[in-house]
Amino acid sequence: MAQIRPCTAALLAVLSAACAGQSTNAPPVESAAPRADSAPPPAGAAAPPERASVAAPPPRAGAAAPASADPAWAPPIVHSLAVFTVTRGVEAVLWPEPFADVRPERWAYHYGEAFTKPPLFDASQPAFRWDHDPWPINVIGHALLGSEIYLRARTCRFGAAAAAAFAIAGTHLWEYGYEANGVRPSALDLVYTPLAGALLGELRHVTWRAAGGIESAPARLFVRALMDPFGELERGAGVFDC
Repeated sequence: MAQIRPCTAALLAVLSAACAGQSTNAPPVESAAPRADSAPPPAGAAAPPERASVAAPPPRAGAAAPASADPAWAPPIVHSLAVFTVTRGVEAVLWPEPFADVRPERWAYHYGEAFTKPPLFDASQPAFRWDHDPWPINVIGHALLGSEIYLRARTCRFGAAAAAAFAIAGTHLWEYGYEANGVRPSALDLVYTPLAGALLGELRHVTWRAAGGIESAPARLFVRALMDPFGELERGAGVFDC
């Protein structure tokens, strides 16, 4: 029995050492308790901030706001009045009699005649000379005048019908306002100017818009200036934006 006890003690020591080594190599057992960083926030604490969403990039500096679809009245009105004033001054230089006569009694006589008599139409004259004016002035000059009024309204977002009505109103202002202090209004001009102006003006407007698709900047500017020279000057100078 005395010999068995040392052997038993030795065997127990070997088993204890083996068990200790096995427990050392075993993977550590995770605690069932939650980790500190995953623990829920205490009651009443503010929720952690969410990740900021990606914001849209700010608009570029100087980017133009979208243009309004409403017609702009000021540019065509001011433009037409300026064209009428310049044209009336040219008439006074080219034909001093009767357009350079500024005597009040003469103006009163001509305005009285314009508003008390029907528009002048002399059927005995050749075609397009029914108002005693040369045919190039009636056919070419009045077509260009009407188209200038019509085109300026169209480029400022007027519809075709509204631009035609604007040309009719402008023609009556020219015949009964600007020119009636020298001559009687012309029946031919009252009809032909807005009609030819609308046809020619719409052709100019369509070409002007189509020129926006030309890739070459000099060519695009050339075509647009050819179709609307005064409008391009006004837009280029920053006077108007349409």
